Amino acid sequence: MNASNPSQVSRVGVVGSGIMGIGIAELCAKAGFDVTVAVSSANSLAQGPLRLARSLDRGVSKGKVSPELRDAALGRVTFSRELADLADRQFVVEAVKEHEPLKLDLFAMLDKIVEDPDAVLASNTSSIPIVRLARATTRPQQVVGVHFFNPVPALPLVELVPSVLTDRRTTERAEEFVTHGLGKTAIVSPDRSGFLVNALLFPYLLSAIRMVESGVATAEVIDRGMVLGCSHPMGPLALADLIGLDTTVSIAEAMYQEFREPLYAPPPMLLRMVEGGLLGRKSGQGFHAYA
Repeated sequence: MNASNPSQVSRVGVVGSGIMGIGIAELCAKAGFDVTVAVSSANSLAQGPLRLARSLDRGVSKGKVSPELRDAALGRVTFSRELADLADRQFVVEAVKEHEPLKLDLFAMLDKIVEDPDAVLASNTSSIPIVRLARATTRPQQVVGVHFFNPVPALPLVELVPSVLTDRRTTERAEEFVTHGLGKTAIVSPDRSGFLVNALLFPYLLSAIRMVESGVATAEVIDRGMVLGCSHPMGPLALADLIGLDTTVSIAEAMYQEFREPLYAPPPMLLRMVEGGLLGRKSGQGFHAYA
């Protein structure tokens, strides 16, 4: 057991090695947990450790991570293509693509694989109601949303999202894990598409995209205005690029499907950009260009 974490968790599983999955794995490893990351392809199996090492090296170069902690964290993380290697995990965090059928299939498989009858099955989803994922398992009372923010190692907030089926003890264990175990600040959000933070954030992002689409202003001008005029750390178009424009579409569509509010509908310009492979930072081009 991690001595600083009273939730009785020492072995953590992460599913997915994208930006969020690697960030969660890094955070857990630096906190002293034994981490297994399950990936879906040979390429991810090769690239995952490299992404983790690069992220930790950035922390070292910025003086936020000591070389000793970097080496220790790297030694605590194992990558595997076999989902079955998560069988002994006590806390599993799903961080795969924001696609509901994929997540439903994954939770059904985790339900069969994870052996600990008290294990917490958590989702890092940004928009999918947790109750839908919970019902894909035979233990819905142990499924909870644990929504980290990008970049995971840096941003202090985690949204905890219990469904109407989540047991109170599961929520308590998740809160203990993210606060005492990982040093984050937790807020409890409602189990509705977008939860709390994205329900406020996404109308703002989509409004900025519509301004670009209608020719009101360029992305550069809008972002400069919000950074210099409102003291935001980055503008809405740069933030959408960081989130990933494909992920932005997925979250917007999920929220629009639930609420049918026009302010949640993804603008046509955004849809065309994603169809054209302009995904933001991850592809090198979105509303801004990236080296």
